[in-house]
Amino acid sequence: MKRVIISVTNDLNTDQRVNKVALSLMKLGFEVVLVGRKRRDSAPMEERPYKTHRMKLVFEKGSLFYAEYNVRLFLFLLVRKAHILHANDLDTLLANYLIYRLKRRRLVYDSHEYFTGVPELVNRKRVQSIWKAIERHIFPRLPYIFTVNESIARLYEEEYKSTVKVMRNVPFKQHLNGLKTRKELDLPEDKPIILLQGAGINVQRGAEEAIQAMRHLENVLFLIIGGGDVIGQLKKQVKEEALTEKVRFLPKQPYKELLNYTAQADIGLTLDKDTNTNYRYSLPNKLFDYIQARTPILASRLVEIEKIIKGYNIGYMINSHDPKHIAGCIRHMLDHKNEMKKWQKNLENAAEELCWENEEKVLLNVYEKYA
Repeated sequence: MKRVIISVTNDLNTDQRVNKVALSLMKLGFEVVLVGRKRRDSAPMEERPYKTHRMKLVFEKGSLFYAEYNVRLFLFLLVRKAHILHANDLDTLLANYLIYRLKRRRLVYDSHEYFTGVPELVNRKRVQSIWKAIERHIFPRLPYIFTVNESIARLYEEEYKSTVKVMRNVPFKQHLNGLKTRKELDLPEDKPIILLQGAGINVQRGAEEAIQAMRHLENVLFLIIGGGDVIGQLKKQVKEEALTEKVRFLPKQPYKELLNYTAQADIGLTLDKDTNTNYRYSLPNKLFDYIQARTPILASRLVEIEKIIKGYNIGYMINSHDPKHIAGCIRHMLDHKNEMKKWQKNLENAAEELCWENEEKVLLNVYEKYA
């Protein structure tokens, strides 16, 4: 049986894209090993039908983390048999590429974002230049490349003259039978729920303004589920602005558990700002999670997001991040019941089309020749 080793710097419990890729490759008969990291606060690894390996590192962030991870990953790959290496994002690519050249293995690259354009690098030019140098050296030499949307694919193709396939990070098709009720989830049954979810609730994603918008709304609950760089600051903001009755936080949830909450929300928010290249062309995972939960969406006007929202007519768009404007858009959605019903009906069609069962065909078309 041929083995594929998939590597990612994320915690394997919460990275749904790599899990879906692993399951799809198993359907072709590959033995799959998924390699990631284990944080100090990581939950025990949930049971998977393939092998997993989580590395516990000395450093958990910053340049030392990335250096340590790639050294450890290189050594891991060096002593293990693999027919194909599947590298996720630029922060795993160097180790995989070195093994690809050294051991003459096949290499597939899956870029989940425009890595060198993330906000964490935009104002750190020296660090950004190091990542860009790695990308510039390796990218044109890669045989197979995937990314998450057409805009990012075009950026890479224009820059490196490489062929880039689009494989969006859509969930498995979800059937909403047997989900928990609001009462079982300890959620209010008498008020609308506005939801913001995600593993990367970071800077410039509109969370601060969404909280401020709650000052202009009555009889709603703003539910924030997940983690990210600004969660601590958001909790402080809620306390300082006396919004604890309107805003509730929950930690990261396993996908199946998260779906219970997402399906109970009246509106799902995705409010990333156009402050950097990565966000400008982002297509957030939560957008598709809302779609599979049949939850109408309020979104910022970013090109890939707007294409989905307008194309399927499944929600509403903000024109600015002014908190009063966001509040007004939320109130408009809640007050226009007929529009909400239309969006919910359209979400059924969107959920049928935007699912992994359809999207995985892009991946399988590349891998089936090696099965």
